[in-house]
Amino acid sequence: MKLAYIGLGNLGEHIAMNLVKAGHEVAVFDLNEETGKALIGAGARWASSAADAATGAEAVLTCLPSTRAIEIVVTEILTVMPAGSAWLDNSTNDRDVIMRLAETAAAQGVRAVEAPVTGGVHLAKAGEITVILGGDDAVVQEFMPIFQIIGNRIFHVGAVGQASKIKAITNMLAFIHLVADGEALMLAKKGGIDLKTAYDVIQASSGNSFVHETEGQLVLNGSYQIDFSIDLVLKDLGFIDDMSREYNVPVELASLVRQTYIRGKAQYGGDAESPMIVKLLEDACGTDLRAPGFPARIEA
Repeated sequence: MKLAYIGLGNLGEHIAMNLVKAGHEVAVFDLNEETGKALIGAGARWASSAADAATGAEAVLTCLPSTRAIEIVVTEILTVMPAGSAWLDNSTNDRDVIMRLAETAAAQGVRAVEAPVTGGVHLAKAGEITVILGGDDAVVQEFMPIFQIIGNRIFHVGAVGQASKIKAITNMLAFIHLVADGEALMLAKKGGIDLKTAYDVIQASSGNSFVHETEGQLVLNGSYQIDFSIDLVLKDLGFIDDMSREYNVPVELASLVRQTYIRGKAQYGGDAESPMIVKLLEDACGTDLRAPGFPARIEA
């Protein structure tokens, strides 16, 4: 297919690279041209703008950091996308925004599928990330070969808007797990338990989680390097806050964790890596959570 990929951040660059490696003709664009160097070397075409990338594409994929960025880019690309083409969004988006933009696209004959991804940058690089799809079944099936390049676990959860809901929910759980994992490891350290042993026991227990197995290792290494910022955490927890009010569901743990991340942002800045939220506890206790043998980055 002739594709465009717009937004070459920590996830988008790897997703676009897998599409190039699969033999698709891919035009790429990002405000930071440095992010496109490896893709150009692999055979992608660097576009001068989002509209340039989208011109002539059968499908335009986006992976953007904010609802504002998504609205700006989609407004631009819809000026050049022909009827029958498709917009496939890998961003973590606001449900109302994605539904409104999908309606705007449909009025111009452009199909839309929301396709947020989850699982981490290392899985995006390997083409093994989880893809959550919201959209018309016929359109989803038409572009399934694209989604199967992006990830290896794919879920079609309903119409446009439904994928944004469940993506926000899964992220909520991940952020809660990360804060809880830090507390568990600190209790172990203060209790005189070797942290490598504590990590292994938790991993083999009913208290284990994906977050413990991945971000827990980065805390124990001290790199905290997961390529996901505190600002992005707060964006996603804002979506949860909106859902909580709309559906009248108290989300007490998520609300407490959101306040913790607000403190983390005040202490370390919004660009800080999200696992640095555990450093708040390390600083408060005057005790680090380092253990030998843990990696600085998670590789697939």
